[in-house]
Amino acid sequence: MSGDFSSLRSDIPQLTREVHGRRLVYLDSAATSLTPRSVIEAMDQYYERHHSNVHRAVYLTAEEATAAFEGARADIASFISAPGGAEEVVFTHGTTESFNLIAHGWGARHLGPDSAIVLTEMEHHANLVPWFQLRERLGFEIRFLTVTDDFRLDLSNLDELLHGASLISFTGISNVLGTVNPVAEIAKRAHAVGVRVVVDGAQLVAHHPVDVEALGIDAICFGAHKMMGPTGIGAVWAKRDMWAEMDPFMGGGAMIADVSLDGYVPAPDNRRFEAGTPPIAEAVGFAAAIRYLRGWDMAALQAHEDTLTAEALRRLADVAPGRLRIIGPPTLDQRAGVISLDLDGVHPHDIAQVLDQHGVCVRPGHHCAKPLMKRFGLSATVRVSFGPYNTSSDIDVLIDALTAADAMFR
Repeated sequence: MSGDFSSLRSDIPQLTREVHGRRLVYLDSAATSLTPRSVIEAMDQYYERHHSNVHRAVYLTAEEATAAFEGARADIASFISAPGGAEEVVFTHGTTESFNLIAHGWGARHLGPDSAIVLTEMEHHANLVPWFQLRERLGFEIRFLTVTDDFRLDLSNLDELLHGASLISFTGISNVLGTVNPVAEIAKRAHAVGVRVVVDGAQLVAHHPVDVEALGIDAICFGAHKMMGPTGIGAVWAKRDMWAEMDPFMGGGAMIADVSLDGYVPAPDNRRFEAGTPPIAEAVGFAAAIRYLRGWDMAALQAHEDTLTAEALRRLADVAPGRLRIIGPPTLDQRAGVISLDLDGVHPHDIAQVLDQHGVCVRPGHHCAKPLMKRFGLSATVRVSFGPYNTSSDIDVLIDALTAADAMFR
């Protein structure tokens, strides 16, 4: 199934709502995406028929729950073309926990006072704060790729920054700028000098086809709620040899092979990274979301969102000329459907409140990317972000609402 995405809207129960007497126009998918009925029903069915803990009990419903949970892991591996299959995927509670796992599981073993890693100015706090916390303990150097005035990563000194570094970690798509970074190129240059490559895939996996082997990366982190799935669950894919270089991040039940009063032995496989009862229903929902996205075809989904983005960029140019600024690439070249706006002299929260009265859901704020905001002299932006359920008629409402906001505050 692909092509006419307008029919997809009927699969999203929330889009039947009215707010303030107007139809809901949801333009905040970069924060969290809306959930199709099939995902909700899959989770309901789990709770109604199969709800049990996984991996240990031998009764039927527990075996069914385990099969569904591990089947979700396999679905995720297939979705990103993981060469080693399900054994290379570890569940977390989201992208933020995934980066904490890598920072404290891999970084704590491999970094020290004489070490360095490379990050970028456009990172989400999830790919900054865990490394800052670890640096406080271990004293390694953090180097930064800067962002150009035209909202791209400046790769002119990449080789210099990679020299002597152990790891580079960067976003595939900026959650503020919409910039699509050249993942494969950066990975190739990093691997040429023996540097590990970790990607923030929160926006990338949700909107573009992803083949981790073709990208040539070592690890990628992403969350279900950005890709039409439930909140509270995410995943890390990493190469087997990178997992082998990592220590467990959390301890407790499920992640052990043995425990005695003298200590513990971790599980020999990737179960050692999944302590405690996992988010089972959420894994079922995650798998249902992947099946749903696959049914529409990710390449067709990307093309649909690209068409919407191009239209929005063109039409936004006519709103408050000289006063409304797009903080991000002005064309579709290496950009995705995340559009940050700055209206001269008007606070983003005020604009968002006016848009809400028109039924338009957008996100005002720093978007958990304060260093990037400071780079462009901003404290916040109004962020418009598309999902597969958006249509050109949503852009009509957005433009009318922004025009009204401009008139109100001019």
